[in-house]
Amino acid sequence: MGKLQDKVVIITGGAGGIGSGMAKAMVKEGAIVTIVDLNEETGKAMEKELQKISPKSMFLQANLIDRANLHKIIDTVVEKYGKLDVLVNNAHASKQATIEDTTQADLDLSFDTGFYPTFYLMQAALPHLKETKGNIINFASGAGIAGHETQGAYAAAKEAIRGISRVAANEWGRFGINVNLISPIANSPGVQAWAKAQPEYYEAVKNKIPMGRFGDVEDDIGRVAVFLASEDSQYITGQTLMVDGGSIMLH
Repeated sequence: MGKLQDKVVIITGGAGGIGSGMAKAMVKEGAIVTIVDLNEETGKAMEKELQKISPKSMFLQANLIDRANLHKIIDTVVEKYGKLDVLVNNAHASKQATIEDTTQADLDLSFDTGFYPTFYLMQAALPHLKETKGNIINFASGAGIAGHETQGAYAAAKEAIRGISRVAANEWGRFGINVNLISPIANSPGVQAWAKAQPEYYEAVKNKIPMGRFGDVEDDIGRVAVFLASEDSQYITGQTLMVDGGSIMLH
């Protein structure tokens, strides 16, 4: 029996990167995972990989910008499996620009793919998570906590997600629901591409991480997600876990 045996999990942005790392870590602990993604090709490929371990797991194609249909993601999963135990809001897209050059379109992209889906999926999932005393895992970023340059739109949405997560933790703790955040640094495909394009800058950033490396999407980030989705974390809520090798030490 795994730590997440027969728990029904939704992971947005689950077809690649950190999302796929969490999905793989969770199915290995017995979870039934639905990965939600816009990209059908990568989504179907990840579905096949997950089903080798967890045959009931599936891929659901959805555009998270389509706010009116976000509840259908929750409805589809609950209709198929009869319950929902864990919601992981991982998907987020953004463009880098200085605050001076940030446009309304840049802000809209970040909030429409990050904050609003997180908010509305949490809202839609609430009745079902009340029944299971379930878990919500949202995603923060060092870009917002430390205020990284050229990340204004992304940082604003991420800090909004942190804010609403703390409110939900206070409001929903009475239902046995815990709401936490992961703030990661991970060796995702995007970071790997950046390492090839700007190797000197990549090495400089890596060398500033106290643990001297970028996290593995499955073994480092995914395992923390397993912990937050499991009974082991039942008395933790409203917290931001810095899964970043010590890059930012909250106090």
